[in-house]
Amino acid sequence: MTSTIVPTDQQSGRRPKKPVVPTGSPLTRGSKGGRIGILIFLMVAAVLWMIPLLWTVYTSLRPLDYFDNHSFFSVGGRYSFDNYVSAWKDAELPKFFLNSAIITIPAVILTLILASFAAFKLSRVSWRFNVPLLILFTAGNLLPQQVLATPLFQIAKHTPLPLSVSDSGSFINTYYIVIAVNVAFQLGFCTFVMSNYMKALPIELTEAAQVDGASIWKQYWKIILPLCRPALAALATLEVIFIYNDFFWALLLIQKGDRLPITSGLNNLNGQFATNYTELAAGALLSAVPVLIVYLVLQRQFVAGLTLGANKG
Repeated sequence: MTSTIVPTDQQSGRRPKKPVVPTGSPLTRGSKGGRIGILIFLMVAAVLWMIPLLWTVYTSLRPLDYFDNHSFFSVGGRYSFDNYVSAWKDAELPKFFLNSAIITIPAVILTLILASFAAFKLSRVSWRFNVPLLILFTAGNLLPQQVLATPLFQIAKHTPLPLSVSDSGSFINTYYIVIAVNVAFQLGFCTFVMSNYMKALPIELTEAAQVDGASIWKQYWKIILPLCRPALAALATLEVIFIYNDFFWALLLIQKGDRLPITSGLNNLNGQFATNYTELAAGALLSAVPVLIVYLVLQRQFVAGLTLGANKG
């Protein structure tokens, strides 16, 4: 007959207790007062976040004459979708949507590819400068972008390009410079997130691959990268939002109106002496539709990427 040895505490001789891990949502555990406080805080935060959005929707549905003759908080009048139709035509939104896609899609793809390369090197390949290099990537995010506006503009202006590629003879008024600037500024954040994600993966995966004779490229492409899909989806969602909503660099580096992205193209709805706020509100809501679609498509992967590792300890 075999006996089972049960580990005991050396001082008391009792069986050690397993740590109690809280389960469930914060709204279902804890004291009643704490749960009520959390619920009130979430409700207030949700209301404060929804007020500007709902007010923009309400403004976009009102005609301009009623908006001009009444206060911002007046209720009544006729409601219609005429402002959306006029904003779509007056601001030439289809053209600016295309410009945003030309800038955003390549920039997001390049950022994720380069960040995954750097993160794999920093997290899975042993090198004594890995930590300083990661700090350098992270420190780049602390530098305000406006500080580099003048030197980047001068570099773009004085870097020649063939006239067949750029009608200005330089990087000014081209999509290339806006894509390159966005990739450069977003690369540090993505590298930091991807490297931490890859560090959480078992090191035995790459060790076993090395024993089997897999090259560095195969370790990256066949083993590590497929496991990073949640992180890539989460970063892709964030990067689409960041780059798509960029206003500063496109306005600085693109001086031709027909190449501006949607965020800068909405300026066409501003008149010389007056602004049609109802039409501008409709245009702003229309410009948010692509980002909303991307989030809905990648919602499950986005949440999985953000919560992965939350239960580790």
